[in-house]
Amino acid sequence: MPTPQARISATDIGLTALAGGRSFRPFINEPRQPTKIGGAQEGIIMKKYELLAASALAMIAAMPATAQESSRPLAAPAQDDSTSRDDQDGDTQDRDIIVTALKRELTLLDTPVAVSVTSAQTIEQAQIRDLIDLQSVVPSLRVGQLQSSANTNFIIRGFGNGANNAGIEPSVGVFVDGVYRSRSAAQITDLPNLKRVEVLRGPQSTLFGKNASAGIISIVTAEPAFKLGGSAEASYGNYNAVILKGDVTGPITDTIAFSLAGNYNHRDGYVRDLALDEETNNRNRYGFRGQLLFQPSSTVKFRLIADYDKVDENCCAVANVIDGPTGNAVRALGGQIDSENPFSYEVFTNRLSTNNIKNYGVSLQGDFDLNDQLTLTSISSYRGVKLRTDQDSDFTSADIIGSNANRTDIDTYTQELRLASNFDGPLNFLFGGFLFHEKIRVEDDLIQGSQFRQYVNLLSGNAIPTVEGILGVPVGTFFSPGSGLFDKFRYKDNSFSIFGQADYEITDGLTFTAGLNYTRDKKKVSSDTVSTDAFSALDFTAIGRQVLTQQALATTVGQLLGLPGQATAAQIQAFAAAQPAGFAQVQAGAAAFGAANQSNPAVNPLLALQALQFTPPFLNFPNAVEDGRTNDDNLSYTLRLAYKANANLSFYATHATGFKASSFNLSRDSRPLASDFIPGSPVTNPATSPIRAAGLALPNLSTGSRFARPEKSSVYEVGVKGQYNNFAFNVAVFKQYIKGFQSNVFTGTGFSLANAEKESVFGIEFDGSVTPVRPLTLNLAVTYLDPTYDSFDTGGAIGPALTVVPTNLTGTRPGDIPEFSVSTGATFTQELTPDIKLLLRGDWQYESNTRIASGVLDIRRKVSQINLAATVEFDNGLQLSAFGRNVNNNRYLTFYFPSVAQQGSISAYPSQPRTYGITARYKF
Repeated sequence: MPTPQARISATDIGLTALAGGRSFRPFINEPRQPTKIGGAQEGIIMKKYELLAASALAMIAAMPATAQESSRPLAAPAQDDSTSRDDQDGDTQDRDIIVTALKRELTLLDTPVAVSVTSAQTIEQAQIRDLIDLQSVVPSLRVGQLQSSANTNFIIRGFGNGANNAGIEPSVGVFVDGVYRSRSAAQITDLPNLKRVEVLRGPQSTLFGKNASAGIISIVTAEPAFKLGGSAEASYGNYNAVILKGDVTGPITDTIAFSLAGNYNHRDGYVRDLALDEETNNRNRYGFRGQLLFQPSSTVKFRLIADYDKVDENCCAVANVIDGPTGNAVRALGGQIDSENPFSYEVFTNRLSTNNIKNYGVSLQGDFDLNDQLTLTSISSYRGVKLRTDQDSDFTSADIIGSNANRTDIDTYTQELRLASNFDGPLNFLFGGFLFHEKIRVEDDLIQGSQFRQYVNLLSGNAIPTVEGILGVPVGTFFSPGSGLFDKFRYKDNSFSIFGQADYEITDGLTFTAGLNYTRDKKKVSSDTVSTDAFSALDFTAIGRQVLTQQALATTVGQLLGLPGQATAAQIQAFAAAQPAGFAQVQAGAAAFGAANQSNPAVNPLLALQALQFTPPFLNFPNAVEDGRTNDDNLSYTLRLAYKANANLSFYATHATGFKASSFNLSRDSRPLASDFIPGSPVTNPATSPIRAAGLALPNLSTGSRFARPEKSSVYEVGVKGQYNNFAFNVAVFKQYIKGFQSNVFTGTGFSLANAEKESVFGIEFDGSVTPVRPLTLNLAVTYLDPTYDSFDTGGAIGPALTVVPTNLTGTRPGDIPEFSVSTGATFTQELTPDIKLLLRGDWQYESNTRIASGVLDIRRKVSQINLAATVEFDNGLQLSAFGRNVNNNRYLTFYFPSVAQQGSISAYPSQPRTYGITARYKF
């Protein structure tokens, strides 16, 4: 029987220049000899990704650069292949990188889409610790971590969302070994045994069952091998960082192989909480991953994967950027703020934040070679996420916000089935179906702290006892500790898609591709929100009308009686008894005065207290007006013409569309749409407001965003790729837009989810590399983006009061998207002795000066970060490395927002400071 662990090369699977090649086989058991293509040996193992644009050769020669596969491969893990060390030490320019994101094994040159590939070697050599670090070598990708360890947002070409709101699916789809990870909390795993990470830019629909409107991140790990092997790794760095990784793989029988892997990541916090004398922004996570590979014959293969990860961290520290008018009230309570000093890495809170995340799942992939012409693939999966977070969200040492706790449980089931052809003729196809079922349970508690009443009383000018007196309720009724807002959401999503793509080779080297994806998505959501904040339920317009009416009545009666001031209640009663007709006129005039001035803040001082009503009653759904359901369907497509001019040069032109279904706002700002409840509509004409007509109106109920309609994306793109003996390049020029982009803006207590009618971006992407001499590789990757809100009249932005207010953003440039992103660097490899190699690597990550968010504040970010690494590799499999990330200690704000319950103040997340350390790795 042929050995199951034999290597597959691009030649083995009979690839032509394009996906519509003459032959395709998902796994081949017979070892074969590599052939020569265009004078370069088509490799058996994955080579580094080296691309160079002919138009930019002078630029690359003049400065170091970094692309996705810049370094000479070191010893590869035994489980990755059966190639000898001598083969691995050959000239890396003679090897081809393999890309599988198009569901076929293709060389990078032969993949007619904009894709960046980062290999395991690059990840190891550059000391990339997680997906957040990946953006340092993929400039079209931005990764940001926000309010907790579970909230990581991926953005490709300026498009991306999905963090901080469990009801939003990400616009950038993340797949691990073909399994869709539906939420950011399920995407943060420190994965062992990585083979490569593929980033596909632009909408992807016709080869993925789960449609992605902005792009795909496909993470590929190594399969178990039928040869005993493994690795062990230990790192130590500043902030007492300890990282341990280990894996082992080998045969159980002639047809069954296994692999086991584990990882541990611990680091002290780089931020000091001076009030608690504790560290925050630490790392404390671990995980396990097991695999079984069953290959009973050359035509059948099963791969079973199970994993479990645990995160228990104190994250994420928030710095004060603008210390507004509420700061003195905080200090009056004895609280402390590190005022307007965002890069001190010192904070004050009265309780530690918690981030407890469990992420686990199992998947089974089966591949069946039916008749050497058809291949059937099935991927079944279940994933679970349990998220428990809590945070002192006022970010001061005063006890204003007692707790901001979140409990989220996510259960996801997927089933994908696809059939791929392997014909010798010009036509080949892939056809598949995808089922997706997800349940989400969210519980949020926003609880007032022990000093909240004192805080609000200070901000109101000691008006709270006065209000209690006006209403005749006991002092202390409002803002008792433990009161607040308690949310419960239940979310269910059922969707399916049918997708397919066909490639037709019109003539030698010229291939036309057409694909379709039909998606049907049904969501059902319900809420059970309770506010125990009695103060926030007060209608100060109506109360003010009563107060103004009573004051006008007392003043007028006092004047009529010739009193020096207002009449008392007894005097008013006596006047009414003595002169009933006159009193009726006075009473009518007083009522008219109250009604006319109830909404005038200059006359009704109680209106100023509305800003302190942080947690008013919320209208639960489904109800008589809102059914809590969405039912979306869409037909996406791909059209592409690709031409391989010769063995070194290829071109493509693509028009593709993508889709993302409606999303629900599962945050504290989940409010009825304006179309369902029109503020200010006359009570006498409730027909203008469906919610009022149904008798559902609540005190202080306002409109917001209950859900956002679907996203529909489209791209027009042309590209050229070249691969030569010592240089390579890739250039893409595109115009991409999304209609209905789901904007998710933090408002201070929750999130405003709204559709941008149309957002577009024009862009140019270039990446390349050159090897002027055999030991040295220079790399450069550049992305230019020019985004615009073509239409967004319902946007939200920071207003003059430093709160998020409705803003027409049409014609403006979206915040947080740099014009230029650059990754550039160099890799030098030198054999010191026949048994020892030295590898030096340096890269520079740059983002041009960028306005972080829309609005009146011009707060900007500029990234200029240098990363360095040096590795000594011994022939016995031992590697010793020293590394530094952000060695120049570049500091910037990643994101800012209105401070919680502190109108006029601004908070922000500072970037991570310099980190460095040493690593020992052994492979066998």
